[in-house]
Amino acid sequence: MTASAPTRRSPFVLWIIIAIVAAAAGALVAHFALAPKAVSDQAVETLFHTKMPDPAGAEVDLSKFRGKTLVVNFWAPWCGPCVEEMPELTALHGEYAPRNVEFVGIGIDSASNIQDFLKKVPVAYPLTVAGFAGTELSRTFGNTQGGLPFTVVITPDGTVKYRKMGRVHADELRAVLPGA
Repeated sequence: MTASAPTRRSPFVLWIIIAIVAAAAGALVAHFALAPKAVSDQAVETLFHTKMPDPAGAEVDLSKFRGKTLVVNFWAPWCGPCVEEMPELTALHGEYAPRNVEFVGIGIDSASNIQDFLKKVPVAYPLTVAGFAGTELSRTFGNTQGGLPFTVVITPDGTVKYRKMGRVHADELRAVLPGA
């Protein structure tokens, strides 16, 4: 009876295993460290390549906001917190307009419902009508649940600086908007 010799793994197999583990680790790091920026960059480019009607039906080319600090507010007339924040957003729009800051509201509803809303609540910044397609646009900015309101602040260089699900307050935006 002969004793079998223990099998010895070759250095080549060991290097293959190390390479597979390193590749998997690299993929995880890329996914978690790099993907959010790439998604935000893609979302900003998608936004700036979008044209939507305003409540009266005139086309709004969102590329005209490129190069400004842009506050994008996804909202709907039937959303209580959205309606609550509109007067503050209107006031901030007036306050920050001289500082190259623009606000745009992307309405998740029909033009007629938004027109009815505007008869009751004055809004001084541009509004667009996106219907439920606006929910998909907000998801590209990280609004995975599609909830409202959802606010994003984009810097002049196209970087997403701030995003918030839920009612936004003036002080929160002042903290991320350019100073005097």
